[in-house]
Amino acid sequence: MKDSHFKHVLWLTAATVFISTSGALGKFIEMPIPVIIWWRSALAAGLLFIFCKYKKISLKVHTRQDRITFIISALLLGAHWITYFYALKLSNVAIGMLSLFTFPVITAVLEPLFSKVKFDPIHIILGGLVLVGIYFLAPEFDLESAQLKGVLFGILSAICFAIRTLMLKQHTPKYNGTMLMFYQVLILSAVLVPFLFTLGTSAIETQFPYVILLALLTTAIGHTMFINSLKYFKVSTASIIASTQPVFGIIIAFFFLNEIPSWNTYLGGALIISTVLIESMRSKRKKS
Repeated sequence: MKDSHFKHVLWLTAATVFISTSGALGKFIEMPIPVIIWWRSALAAGLLFIFCKYKKISLKVHTRQDRITFIISALLLGAHWITYFYALKLSNVAIGMLSLFTFPVITAVLEPLFSKVKFDPIHIILGGLVLVGIYFLAPEFDLESAQLKGVLFGILSAICFAIRTLMLKQHTPKYNGTMLMFYQVLILSAVLVPFLFTLGTSAIETQFPYVILLALLTTAIGHTMFINSLKYFKVSTASIIASTQPVFGIIIAFFFLNEIPSWNTYLGGALIISTVLIESMRSKRKKS
């Protein structure tokens, strides 16, 4: 049981690192945001379909209610990605990722409304520690600047992500995580097709390698691993563990975008990592 729990925590951490690449890639890729998300979704859908066929993963959707849930959650995923990328473009990787990571607190508060999980007051405390960490991590900015809009887009993205994850949590016991992610990006690809004609996609010629990374590493692999982790953790637990994303994202941005973190970044990162360790140990004791 102990080895199994460690393996699940390790896989969730790996998923977190992969998803963290979205910050630097989202900031770097020079295309209209809905077009970026279409390419991200369409390429990921193709890769996941091939994987499902190779692994003989069933793509059958059992009920009409499940189909409706898949569609709504896919739209929420699209809203999450688009608002998140606007947050990155309007501000920087640190502000975009850190404002997004209000979602563990939002998730912990909303989870009892979506499932039979009892409200756990400790999640308010842990979520508060994450927010304190974010306070130290976030650089100073003028509230009248575009960076404020970046923060607001990031928080809206967090709300969409929290609700979408809670909706999918109800289906992880009966559906494969790869299959769930496949339908998410497939539906999103279909919804975003009109933007290809209105905004154009000619810039893909120079941006294709980075879009491939976004589709394969961040989306097809990272998000699928995260969905699979919901089989072994409560959503609020997985969300708090995944709160190391800003730390990884800021490190990636430092190496690839030359965004240099301040001492506040180290202090905030230490608070977030401490929260992750506390929640990991708590969830381990519950399972043992």
